[in-house]
Amino acid sequence: MDLPDFFIGGVPKAGTTALHVALAQHPHLFLSRVKEPKYFLTDGPPPKRGGPGDARTFREYMWRREDYEALFADAPPDTLRGESSPFYLWSADAHRRIRDAVPAARMIVVLRDPVDRAHSNWTHLWSHGLESESDFVAACRLEHQRADAGWAPFWRYLELGRYGDQLTRLYETFPREQVLVLRYRLLRERPVDTLDRICAFLGVAQGVLDEVPAENVTTHASPTAANRALATALRGLHAVEHRLPRRWWPRIDATLSRALQSEQRRRQPLTPEQRSQLIPDFVDDVAVLERLTGESFRDWLDPNGPAPRTTLPPTGRIGTAFGSIDRPLPRSQWVDDSVPTSRVEAGRKSP
Repeated sequence: MDLPDFFIGGVPKAGTTALHVALAQHPHLFLSRVKEPKYFLTDGPPPKRGGPGDARTFREYMWRREDYEALFADAPPDTLRGESSPFYLWSADAHRRIRDAVPAARMIVVLRDPVDRAHSNWTHLWSHGLESESDFVAACRLEHQRADAGWAPFWRYLELGRYGDQLTRLYETFPREQVLVLRYRLLRERPVDTLDRICAFLGVAQGVLDEVPAENVTTHASPTAANRALATALRGLHAVEHRLPRRWWPRIDATLSRALQSEQRRRQPLTPEQRSQLIPDFVDDVAVLERLTGESFRDWLDPNGPAPRTTLPPTGRIGTAFGSIDRPLPRSQWVDDSVPTSRVEAGRKSP
């Protein structure tokens, strides 16, 4: 059976795309060409309907065993196979399915400040024209209503950030020595050291990876009248997508999405007031996470937010939210075309 040896199992909007591409450069690691197959999220066909854009997301699930195994069929015999589906940490059912199929599997999870993660998540959906609520905090308060209506997990802005609860369930299924918990901040600030730590965890050579691509960064679509009209059109089209000829839909969707993403604005930072409204949702869970890991995450409860971080230059594999790992933006559409491809020097000194 061609099944993975390891998984990048969490979390959404925490650099998993960048990590997937970086690890794929290791000669003894084989990462699936499809970055998020989501195979273990279901026991069969996924739902067909949900929130805006969910029908398309559900169609992308690789739920057939033969399709999933085909992702790893070309792995050389001396490599470890891996895939990245960042919703696995969130799903207790996925934990069980992975354990039953690959009991020795190793799980890598990257944790990000949960309020900042939720904001990036909201920005992703807003800038794709799928999120109709322009107030981030108000959108978070719609979470339970949307979940009850069958919307996909990506709409659970707050729930996806309750890592203490999710890790508790994961540790009930897998031994701790098979789980590596990383902080997103360290992936950003000390990428090479973090890659070496992952390689040590997987049992492959360290000192091999010294390059981290730019993340799947979400640009911000400002709430102009034109952008609101484009977003409304996109949501309307998603609602009737199943009635449109399949040969038309991708072209229409791509055209509207590109127009909506054309501003290339950076995501607006959260204000201390916004963070203060959401931090209470995570206080108890952060305490659980600290007991589980023995580490402090008190900085996540600071209304002023995460400390400034270094911006990693693009390496050309990943652009903005519209140009993902599977659909890279042309160089002419990068956020800053003056930044050349470069190696990340943080974490390793030249000899």
